[in-house]
Amino acid sequence: MRVAVTGATGLLGRAVARELAGRGDEVTALSRDAARARGAFPDESAELAEWPEPKSAAPPLDALRGRDAVVNLLGEPIAQRWTDRAKREIRESRVLPTRNLVDALSRLDAPERPRVLVSASGANWYAPRGDERVDESGAPGTDFLAAVTAGWEQEALKAEALGMRVAVHRTGMVLSESGGALARMLLPFKLGVGGPVAGGRQYVPWVHVDDVAGAIAFCIDTDGARGPVNLTAPEPVTNRELSKALGRVLRRPAVVPVPAAALRLLYGEMAMLVTEGARVVPGRLTALGYEFRRPQLEDALREATGHSG
Repeated sequence: MRVAVTGATGLLGRAVARELAGRGDEVTALSRDAARARGAFPDESAELAEWPEPKSAAPPLDALRGRDAVVNLLGEPIAQRWTDRAKREIRESRVLPTRNLVDALSRLDAPERPRVLVSASGANWYAPRGDERVDESGAPGTDFLAAVTAGWEQEALKAEALGMRVAVHRTGMVLSESGGALARMLLPFKLGVGGPVAGGRQYVPWVHVDDVAGAIAFCIDTDGARGPVNLTAPEPVTNRELSKALGRVLRRPAVVPVPAAALRLLYGEMAMLVTEGARVVPGRLTALGYEFRRPQLEDALREATGHSG
């Protein structure tokens, strides 16, 4: 199978490209910077294609022509203070490249057009619902990130009008040794001052990066994977449970509570990433038969932190 991957030099893009190349697929890695892409794929496991201005221009048609599938992972990190400028970039870096990607796909002749588009989204799409388990039928939120993910998905789903099967994966907090949200949590825990945030009762829909890569490959292959697909581990945990598990893995105490007010003072509106959350479960993936590689939180944390012993 021939697969094009946008955002291929990012945390998820590298994992997905490795997954696909490892099973024998021909991967085309689209990146803003060809030099950076060469550094991400020194083993030449991917063909490289440059897309220098994804917000304002379409990707090169030759990077899409004749491919079987496209995986779209472009997006500015959300773990930053949300100034007006940052919020605009967070939204535009998702919505505009996806719009330009679908426009490029529309310009290909039907026989040359990929059959499948798997496009990123976020579990932030959902409104917090307390202890209620939230599958893909859950109600949307009304906050900034919910609006961003709604616009992101809307652009991707336009590819259905081209005869393509489209799956949008609503991904939870990704656990990876290579960065992401977990990396930001480690320092206070290693210093012995980690603990539950804002009372710790809010749910954290998490997923290990191995399952992000595995589930995206599964969505490429599985005809029933279409529309929204929650990409989260089978059992979300509360922030308190996550804190305790991380403390055990690192062999550090995890008892220092962090008030919500302190986080809001430090991070502003972005603090909602950890003070709010929904109990999101992977209804579609489970129904379609995806087998999670790392369904247990403590095992996933041990692998992601290098504390597997």
